[in-house]
Amino acid sequence: MIGRVLRAQSGFFRVETEQGIVMCTLRGRLKKERQSTDLAVIGDLVEVTPTMPGHGVIEAVLPRRTKLARRAPASKGVWKEDVLAANLDQALLVFSCASPEFSPRMLDRYLVLTETSDLDAVIVANKVDLVGEKEARRLFAPYERLEYPVLYTSAVTGLGINALRERLAGRISIVTGRSGVGKSSLFNVVQPGLGLKVGSVSAALNKGRHTTRVAELIPLDLPGGGYLADTPGIRELGLWRFPKDELARCFREFRPYLGECYFAGCTHIHEPDCAVRAALARGEITPERYDSYVRLFEGE
Repeated sequence: MIGRVLRAQSGFFRVETEQGIVMCTLRGRLKKERQSTDLAVIGDLVEVTPTMPGHGVIEAVLPRRTKLARRAPASKGVWKEDVLAANLDQALLVFSCASPEFSPRMLDRYLVLTETSDLDAVIVANKVDLVGEKEARRLFAPYERLEYPVLYTSAVTGLGINALRERLAGRISIVTGRSGVGKSSLFNVVQPGLGLKVGSVSAALNKGRHTTRVAELIPLDLPGGGYLADTPGIRELGLWRFPKDELARCFREFRPYLGECYFAGCTHIHEPDCAVRAALARGEITPERYDSYVRLFEGE
């Protein structure tokens, strides 16, 4: 049977098939084949052999159409790819307008990941009720100018909920963002009864407590269906084996100037006659976005 992984935890996989939900483990040989990445993650299409009613083994993981991955924390000096989800149509990047404070630099890191993964990125500006819609639009205006879709939402007032439902319908979406930005509260309003765990923001640290412990792909009861990938909040986001010479292309506003620099292989940081830095001086690239580029290039 072919199925889709809905949940992966401690070597056990909940797989949706035409014959219902099957609880699976991995065939032993799979564990020896690939060690530099996750063997199977939510969203993966897998080949399953039934072993008894409601149970089976995963024989193979089909090639991933898309994936969203980060660099996992080092273990004994060895970095590993941490795939958050596979076969996605879009990534909803949830950021709060306040509590915790909006972090443009973190959003830029997420956008680099979506650009290199060829995923459509949708920015969700949440907790608008804390600052007002005018201030929320000021915070996210630079990204709207770059033609990223921005949805302004509030679980408290219901702002933007219908637009969010329309965006989710019929698509496989990953929802991610820092802990405490209100992902769980927001999507429990989008589809009542999802039962996502809701946490709070620490007043002392202004950081959210981790409430989602296990990544899960949740079928949605919307016109046209769809799935929602709920992932644990991410405090640190590393780029997996990301070639530095491709970084500039992940910044949309840099693209018109790439190839126009005097030096081939220009890093756009210190070389003279750089078209990107000239655009920066003319105000066509914002200092904040350029600073994000430099920090990512230098590995910060």
